[in-house]
Amino acid sequence: MTQKPTNPTTTTAATEHAHHTTEHATQIRQGRIDKLDAWRQLGHNPYPYHFEKTSSNAALQAQYEALENGVETEDVVSVAGRVMALRNSGMFIDLQDPSGKLQVFSHKENLSPEMLEALKLVDIGDIIGATGTIRRTPRGELSVKTTKIQMLSKSLLPLPEKFHGLTDLETRYRQRYLDLIMNSESRDTLVKRSLIISEIRKLLTSKDFLEVETPMLQTIAGGAAAKPFKTHHNALDVTMYMRIAPELFLKRLVVGGISEKVFELNRNFRNEGISPKHNPEFTMMELYQAYADYNDMMSLTEEIVTTVALKVLGTTKIDFQGTAIDLTGPWPRKSMIDCVKEETGVDFAAIETDEAARAAAKQLNVFVEEYDTWGYALEKVFEDKVEHKLIQPIHITDYPREISPLAKAHRDNPRLVERFETRVYGWEIANAFSELSDPLDQRQRFEAQMTQRDQGDDEAHEMDEDYITALEYGMPPAGGLGIGIDRLIMILTNSHNIRDVIAFPTLKPKA
Repeated sequence: MTQKPTNPTTTTAATEHAHHTTEHATQIRQGRIDKLDAWRQLGHNPYPYHFEKTSSNAALQAQYEALENGVETEDVVSVAGRVMALRNSGMFIDLQDPSGKLQVFSHKENLSPEMLEALKLVDIGDIIGATGTIRRTPRGELSVKTTKIQMLSKSLLPLPEKFHGLTDLETRYRQRYLDLIMNSESRDTLVKRSLIISEIRKLLTSKDFLEVETPMLQTIAGGAAAKPFKTHHNALDVTMYMRIAPELFLKRLVVGGISEKVFELNRNFRNEGISPKHNPEFTMMELYQAYADYNDMMSLTEEIVTTVALKVLGTTKIDFQGTAIDLTGPWPRKSMIDCVKEETGVDFAAIETDEAARAAAKQLNVFVEEYDTWGYALEKVFEDKVEHKLIQPIHITDYPREISPLAKAHRDNPRLVERFETRVYGWEIANAFSELSDPLDQRQRFEAQMTQRDQGDDEAHEMDEDYITALEYGMPPAGGLGIGIDRLIMILTNSHNIRDVIAFPTLKPKA
């Protein structure tokens, strides 16, 4: 095969552009280092230990909201933040702190000769402090009429060009600090994340749930069907796993009677694929309530989501990716079997054997393994034909017994369990059970899962003898609920990618 010749002109141009870009950045950095030295020559430490900031920018905007245009006060304040714009040789500075922006007015009539020299050494991106009086310009801009500028951290690298901002996704995720500096939407999303988590905690503690902690390192990867991250503990010389779920330890605490209501809000780790909805390290809220069942958990799920939406967003009617979604409860409750029958016409309740279930799935062009049972076939048909169509909030109830080894058998149908998953925009945001408390039944379920592992299902649950022992001491009837915090935040902040709601998402290292 003849190799296509390269275009030397194109190659040279690209090389020269890269060289010039690097050279220009080096020149800018050196220029800022020179200014750094100049600050020191003026007798100032450009990286001081302390600054007495008296107010945030947003607080000042609110406090002086009624101040009329052109009015000056004698109120002295000290503000601090990052320089985002310089106009008229530094006479006007846009100062940004986490609460918002404020203008700093630096006029030669108000600054000493030393401060005027120092003003020339300020660059966009620097973190400065400014002390002065509050005024509103004739054009209506609230400003600090400064008498003193102090360098708090000299920025040696230039920020991205302000008109285009930081739009490259790779850079945004790898250098989140730059993303947060340049994009107010990113800051707002992560602030809302914190508020959402805080409101969930407040609601649960107000309902007498006790927040607890369970191990991140476990000798058995239990509580979910997922591939774990594996490590080795040198001192104990044992294989350990990053937890895929806290479930079995939380239920041990219920057995122990620490509280009738427990919850944990923390990280889980699953060694699986990365997608817009999946990150290997993710946040879950998981709770257990004694003397409750999955019906109680449906009501609690609705209360958590609607309360958080009202507290953080002020409404339960939201827009997600151009689709109007109404989170107002109560939400519909529909069994998996009924959903599949309604969508495909196939009634799995009338199918008796595993072979017939696999055949029904194949007729619907749904791939199944030869070892898949009735329940696995039903689940795969649901995922393929129904799941993506569930846009408005809905609880999908009554899952097959064999895919739910930790849920209590359905009180009306032994082929099913009392389990539901809550879907919004087709996404699972919650999973809950009437918890299995019969230790003999639990052992049989684990043994069935081990058979699935032997047949090739590496996500099937392992045997956990100590957990069964705990159940043999007696666990009260209980409802359990897990909510995927990252996905809930995606829905509530209109974020299409899970990386947008995680400050530092998992990324492949650069070469």
